[in-house]
Amino acid sequence: MSEVCFSETCGPDQLPKVRTGIQGLDEITQGGLPRGRPTLVAGGAGSGKTMLAMEFLARGAAEFGEPGVFLAFEESKEDLIQNFKSIGLDLEALVEEKKLVIDYLHIDQNEIHEAGDFDLEGLFFRLGLAVESVGAKRVVIDTIEILFSAFENHGIIRAELQRLFRWLKDRNLSAIVTGERGENTITRYGLEEYVADCVILLDTRIQNEVTTRRLRIVKYRGSTHGMDEYPFLIDSDGFSVLPITSATLEQIASDERISTGIPRLDTMLGGEGVFRGSSVLISGTAGMGKSTIAANFADAACRRGERVLYFAFEESQAQIVRNMRSIGLDLERWVRECRLAFHAARPTMCGLELHLVNIHKVVRAFKPQLVVIDPLSNLTTIGEQQQVRSMLTRLIDFLKSQGITAVFTDLTAAEFNLERTDVGVSSLMDTWLLLRNLEHNGERNRGLYVIKSRGMAHSNQIREFVITDSGIELVDVYTGPGGVLTGASRIAQETRDRAETILRRQAVEARQRVLDRKRRALEAQIALLNAEFEEAEDEAMRELQQEELLEEVQSSSTREQARRRKADGLGEG
Repeated sequence: MSEVCFSETCGPDQLPKVRTGIQGLDEITQGGLPRGRPTLVAGGAGSGKTMLAMEFLARGAAEFGEPGVFLAFEESKEDLIQNFKSIGLDLEALVEEKKLVIDYLHIDQNEIHEAGDFDLEGLFFRLGLAVESVGAKRVVIDTIEILFSAFENHGIIRAELQRLFRWLKDRNLSAIVTGERGENTITRYGLEEYVADCVILLDTRIQNEVTTRRLRIVKYRGSTHGMDEYPFLIDSDGFSVLPITSATLEQIASDERISTGIPRLDTMLGGEGVFRGSSVLISGTAGMGKSTIAANFADAACRRGERVLYFAFEESQAQIVRNMRSIGLDLERWVRECRLAFHAARPTMCGLELHLVNIHKVVRAFKPQLVVIDPLSNLTTIGEQQQVRSMLTRLIDFLKSQGITAVFTDLTAAEFNLERTDVGVSSLMDTWLLLRNLEHNGERNRGLYVIKSRGMAHSNQIREFVITDSGIELVDVYTGPGGVLTGASRIAQETRDRAETILRRQAVEARQRVLDRKRRALEAQIALLNAEFEEAEDEAMRELQQEELLEEVQSSSTREQARRRKADGLGEG
């Protein structure tokens, strides 16, 4: 297997590491556990030491071609094989394929008597044979305290522990040694943590009556590593760690816009909706319709052919589907088509960090394009505000890093201070929609406005938010002398406005009719004058023609007389 280096400055001096194959652990160790060196995994009973160690071996053998040896002092080979079947690890197949050796060494404290010096030569010989039988590269010893539990000479115990760790290192074996927590030390004998090159501490704690598992890397010689406490989960898929310090502000910002499912709201958001991969907060007091808007986001995404995860912390899937059906949203259809998946549970089911781990796990498995968290304010029942904010910050960063659009609803308890959230994450949101009460004349109505929407022009107007049988309607609010009008007051004002519009239209039409009549009268007068003028003109033309005719007749008569006179004169001569 090639060496793993997560550092950008990886060079020849970088400590060689082996990958564990455990989700998250390789990231916080920046490549895995030290190659050819022992790692101590310490913790109390039931903290997950054996689980981590066995996954290290099994995944090394199955995924990275490195056979392993598991030396157990507490559980038999048969019990281990059976137990790990529940998380999908087929240890029996690995044993048959000569990739894994499971050796159980039973030690009965009642049969052991301390008498003089003792050493681990027999153990080394037995372990060496197992390593050679499969060419092992990895070794697990679980649990080391059992080997020394009957002895009180701690000087000899420490010496033998040092020999054991040196024996593993000399043979270039990447090893995990598990140990129980001590009262004031990491382990019972307080030496293993100094001898081991890497020390991992597993812790199970109860806060607010909720169990939380944490992992911390106490030390890692020759390598940088994550320094925080990391939540981890043990479930049907095995051991997984959530690297909470890996969140960076390097997410890609998409220019693509997606619809909210409410056309008028899209118009308020620059005409195209929100940016893909952005975070959207819908806040308001109880009964304002936060879940209804979130469901419209989900429905719109499913209509686009996308996949949606809906995490419900207040209502069951059946209840949400039924309620949304009453406003015309058929979410059951999307569930049947595997575009929409619900994960409904009370927040008190587990701690904050386990919720975060579970969300990571489900998101990676379902690969959604949109995630709904409804409501995030319920998480305050299992953690302090700062803890909830920290958890949600990591969740928001994770979803952004995956390019997933996230829609969060938040219940605001204080009506007088709506422009804040109880969990304090409003500053992390790209778009913030606020729903609020608009009370007037004894009515309670809903109003919606956009507090912010980064990267786009958006409306600064309040819209009345109406939930109908056919969906959500956003209507313009009316502003009268007494302020903003909604509900019945708005309807009454609309009626008065329509009546005034009709009266104004009628007045305009009446004035238009008067003008029309005056125009027709004027046109009639003009027509009469034109007729009189034409008649006078015709009379004048007749008289002129008569005069011209008379002149023509008179002229003809004169010429005729002259002609005749001339003729008479010629005849007499």
